[in-house]
Amino acid sequence: MATEGFKAGLEDVVANTSEICFIDGHEGRLVYRGYNVADLAETTSFEEVVYLLWKGNLPNREELDHLKKELRDSATLATPVMDLIKSLPKDTHPMDALRSAVSVAGIYDPDGSDMSPEANHRKAVRLVSQVPTMVAAFDRVRNGRAPVAPEPALGLAENFLYMLHGERSKALHARVFNTALILHADHELNASTFSARVTAGTLSDIYSAVTSAVGTLKGPLHGGANEQVMYMLEKIGTVENAKPWIEGALARKDKIMGFGHRVYRTEDPRAIILRRLSKEVGEDAGDLRWYHMLNEVREAIMGSKNLFPNVDFYSGSVYAQMGIPTDIFTPVFAVSRVSGWTAHILEQYQNNRLIRPRAEYTGATHRDFVPLENR
Repeated sequence: MATEGFKAGLEDVVANTSEICFIDGHEGRLVYRGYNVADLAETTSFEEVVYLLWKGNLPNREELDHLKKELRDSATLATPVMDLIKSLPKDTHPMDALRSAVSVAGIYDPDGSDMSPEANHRKAVRLVSQVPTMVAAFDRVRNGRAPVAPEPALGLAENFLYMLHGERSKALHARVFNTALILHADHELNASTFSARVTAGTLSDIYSAVTSAVGTLKGPLHGGANEQVMYMLEKIGTVENAKPWIEGALARKDKIMGFGHRVYRTEDPRAIILRRLSKEVGEDAGDLRWYHMLNEVREAIMGSKNLFPNVDFYSGSVYAQMGIPTDIFTPVFAVSRVSGWTAHILEQYQNNRLIRPRAEYTGATHRDFVPLENR
């Protein structure tokens, strides 16, 4: 029987210390290294946030230019990794494709098993620059199109859209996607980050840790929620049908994805920004259907359940308006979150202690052994 100290799902259990990310669940604040994410989303590039997460400070111009060069020089996949992507069945789950590509990339990393801080930094650079290449390449290959090589002149956000679509994106889309990457970059000890730190805590290599994180992110209770929100909107169909559909779903006690959060007790600050971006890209496209449907759903759920939207609620509509297929929303999450994963892995290596919690045993404790012939 569980004791008083037991917390299912480790809810609110402090398992580590970190200087990377802070969540104030009551005030609805998300902070990277002391900076409010709302300020970063409005004023910085994703590359600046990557540097901040890794190094602890925002870069100056020279430091930023150096990181951008490192990322540009590392974005092309090793030939065996691209060959793997091309060889996968077209119906492979995109997260399975990403997990496999990350794992194989570790085999061909030139730094191999070198665990020095310098080598681990170089591997982190390769992961952040190559995960977007992997995701875009697989989506093109499975649709019968040739992969598009990274364009050195473009930043991480715009380059992903370029590799995905095969053409330069609108300036609005590049800016909005840059903001989305910043908003998803880190979120303290979420499930995938925790799994990455557990793996890193054994002093396994950074690729193994990120592979663990990708596998964890695949789960619909973590990274797949924004996909489910879009599938829900497709079922609803029209703005007018939103509230009746939600009323029916609540009556059936169906789970409505995109609401509630383990930490936030108010609206997720990332959802507030993404709601604005959803409207912005919808207005640009001349189609605000998704935005209005989401607001109808939001009002219905907040009115009946007093639950607030989380980051997944609006992000899917933003991605859809930019032509990103629904079933790669979760890999796109990884395109951003690999920055946070690698930051936490590097922090784990700096002050490592094996992560080994206990389980509250609930089985029998004293049973009499019965020989096989008597069972």
